[in-house]
Amino acid sequence: MQPLKESAQKVQARLQQLGYDNQVVELPDSTRTAAEAAQAIGCEVAQIAKSIIFRRKTTDKPVLVVASGTNRIDEKLLAQWMQEKPGKADADFVREKTGFVIGGVSPVGHLEPIETWIDEDLLRFEVIWTAAGHPNAVFSLTPKQLVQMTNGEVARIASRP
Repeated sequence: MQPLKESAQKVQARLQQLGYDNQVVELPDSTRTAAEAAQAIGCEVAQIAKSIIFRRKTTDKPVLVVASGTNRIDEKLLAQWMQEKPGKADADFVREKTGFVIGGVSPVGHLEPIETWIDEDLLRFEVIWTAAGHPNAVFSLTPKQLVQMTNGEVARIASRP
């Protein structure tokens, strides 16, 4: 078994620091998109917890939204929860604030604490899968673990297909 890439190792170490025994795995195929991840893992696309970074315009702080793979983040709903319109985050901002590239943003292991919003639709699954610091790295977890490890707020933030 090959050692994990450095960014995936960082996520594995953070999971252990938080007291979780979830295991990061690297897959041979890309998991950059929810559809690719679901195909590589063998689960429903809705079980993929995709991590999207937005920017708070007032403070220039990152905001992490973790949504079900089939859902589209509704920026109007998110704005109601954030109490301001979310700004777009480009690839440089994402990497600077999280330490990860787009497509590999994990819900844990960031360079700084990040305000987190979790799509309520993820709570209907026993197991979900999320990126683990690299576009080919993932780990499975329960929705309850996601809420605990991120201190995230569960809300209706997405529109369903």
